[in-house]
Amino acid sequence: MAMWDRIKDQAKGLQQQSQGARGSGGHGPGSGSGSRSGSGSSSKAQLVGVLKSQLTSLKTELKSGAYRDASMAMCALVAAADGSVDPAERQHVESLILQNDVLQNFPPDQLRQRFNKHVDQLSFNFQQGKTEAMQEIAKAAKKPAEAKAVVQTGFVVAGADGYIAPAEEQVLREACAALGVSPQEFGL
Repeated sequence: MAMWDRIKDQAKGLQQQSQGARGSGGHGPGSGSGSRSGSGSSSKAQLVGVLKSQLTSLKTELKSGAYRDASMAMCALVAAADGSVDPAERQHVESLILQNDVLQNFPPDQLRQRFNKHVDQLSFNFQQGKTEAMQEIAKAAKKPAEAKAVVQTGFVVAGADGYIAPAEEQVLREACAALGVSPQEFGL
């Protein structure tokens, strides 16, 4: 658990630095929703950076089939969060997966096949595909480090464009619930 406290502290430190650089204390109007993000997309982008480096530091531990399969289901859910996946978006997320340092623990064809299977199911019948993807994600709940890494992977993929859409935040929150991970750790 201590490692996750360090991640939160690092993210908080980055956030405070960015707020300090702008001269704002982060207590302005619009921050009453209980969200700690304060500065919106820039703090999300910094959090993505922190999560990415934390994932990389866990690379040697993240080699199980449960992590691989849950991560591919997570990436497919993020890609299809708005209810559809166009071919360009599918290709974009697939390239993010194949370039991801941690996911290089696995053969690219295994990743591609699992990701595309979930995207196909989500495209065919979103609700049923989502249920199946969440069941796959929940299998990683047995190991807390892997469970958090699945959410981190989804967060990194969702935030790769510098913006995390509300629909993407929603599937990330649902994945947190399925994995028994606190969404607050990710500012959700």
